[in-house]
Amino acid sequence: MDASSKKVIFAALAGNSLIAITKFIAAVITGSSAMMSEGIHSLVDTGNQGLLLYGLKRAKQPADEQFPFGYGKEIYFWSFVVALLVFALGAGISIYEGVHHILHPEPIKSVLINYIVLSLAILFEGAAWYFAFTEFKKTKGDRGFIGEIRGGKDPTLFVVLFEDSAAMLGLVVAFVGVWLTQVTGILYFDGIASVIIGLILTAVAFWLAFETKGLLIGESARNEVVSGIRTLVSGYAEVNKVGEVLTMHMGPDFILVNISVDYCGDIPAGRVETLSAELNEAIKQRFSKVRRVFIDSRSIA
Repeated sequence: MDASSKKVIFAALAGNSLIAITKFIAAVITGSSAMMSEGIHSLVDTGNQGLLLYGLKRAKQPADEQFPFGYGKEIYFWSFVVALLVFALGAGISIYEGVHHILHPEPIKSVLINYIVLSLAILFEGAAWYFAFTEFKKTKGDRGFIGEIRGGKDPTLFVVLFEDSAAMLGLVVAFVGVWLTQVTGILYFDGIASVIIGLILTAVAFWLAFETKGLLIGESARNEVVSGIRTLVSGYAEVNKVGEVLTMHMGPDFILVNISVDYCGDIPAGRVETLSAELNEAIKQRFSKVRRVFIDSRSIA
């Protein structure tokens, strides 16, 4: 999953870097507020992808005394930071630019340049979106899109997908804003488009923050993993009862498991130790993302 995440992020990083430069050049030439907002949006997205790559690198650090379960949650932290930046920089500056141009409207110069740049941006952004969407479909399997977003444990994929979706929608809004300004001669449409882009980014930022918050503070594994562990352990004849099955994602590919198991009282004390070791190994083999297993066991007469 780490390789898929990196491919998606690098694709988005390359595309957004080129698009941001093009948009800013067009905004300076034409004086379009919507185009300036789109340039800021692409610049923020470029920085966000850099932060996600940094988070992936930090998350791969080995465990140490200070962080005995490793640094996997770094990617959750930096994904949350990305959500904050989308709101604070992308949305905030876009809304400010829009309000400023509504209060002090200016005519758009060289409208053709805006159309060319926006059309190219839609093409490039669409390609990046399709790549992110394809990778996202691979990870979701048979689960629905909303279910995968709500239950997904690798935020990098849906963060990039959401950013690209917001970018595509923003480009359409900017295109319409420029067109309405040209057709009607009403200069306010350009500023209004910029405000709408800001509101789109605000909605995306809040959604991303909400989805990454659970992962950051400690979200359990998927229901099928939890129930699968319970079924596996219950299948042993020497197990009388399986109590709590507590799980937590310490990273996209690191699940911590704590199980309460009651063994049958007639098994030898030495067998309890070897059985716990067998369960530990069996759980890890069945569920590759389970890295650490703690079994709280006792014998019931």
